Amino acid sequence: MTTAEAHPAATTDLLDRFLTGLHEALPAPFSLWAHGSLAGGDYQEGRSDLDLIAVVPHPLEPDEETRLATLHEGIDAELPLAAHLHCSYMPHGEDLDDPDRTHFTWAHREAYARTVTPITRRELHAYGLVLHGDPIAGTLPPVDDRTLREYILTDLAGYWRPRTGRPELWLENVWVDLGMMVLARATVTLRDGTLISKAEALAVLTELGAPADVVADIERRRYEGGPADTAPDPGWLARRAELTLDWLVPALDRTVAEHTADS
Repeated sequence: MTTAEAHPAATTDLLDRFLTGLHEALPAPFSLWAHGSLAGGDYQEGRSDLDLIAVVPHPLEPDEETRLATLHEGIDAELPLAAHLHCSYMPHGEDLDDPDRTHFTWAHREAYARTVTPITRRELHAYGLVLHGDPIAGTLPPVDDRTLREYILTDLAGYWRPRTGRPELWLENVWVDLGMMVLARATVTLRDGTLISKAEALAVLTELGAPADVVADIERRRYEGGPADTAPDPGWLARRAELTLDWLVPALDRTVAEHTADS
């Protein structure tokens, strides 16, 4: 894939500022790739995350991680949109082939050690954008279908299903939005290997019989200019959580059981 066409102005400014900072903080040569909404055509400036991967020449030393954290903090102080910028730093070489290897990652204004998941790797090969440096094909090993299916099923059963037992989480927009969309997107990928956007997931949720009021709520907030972070009616939050969990719990169990049997 090649560098993206023009992005919204504030996003372009942020990416330019970030790339300039990387040239100062990282040893050369390095590459910078985008996946997620920015690469997939579903990007909503100020709402969507900026999901990036940097491929660096060698495993980062502690002082290099400190410089990168300082870079992220500095940009965050200058540009409000930087709160949405997430970047994992992968060393070039054999580590690129290991989806279980953790990498220095900046996300949600903090430093983490995180993997670059099989879904992210498949996204990069399917529609990733090269913002700087080497192409994705020939640099990042591809993900086979079996690895991708196993990861998705493990994520649904091991991460999302246990969290349905914590009803307080589902009062928050982020859990409702991601939980519903993850299930819809996983269903399509498990069915035919296709990766779909979050916007496309809304139509799939309707096809799967998800509660119409919840789907409409997600669409209003994410795509129709509704409040992104708050809902005015606490009664609706409680009702939305109930509707979501009543549908999502059996849908998760059914999806995992069906596709585990197929494996």
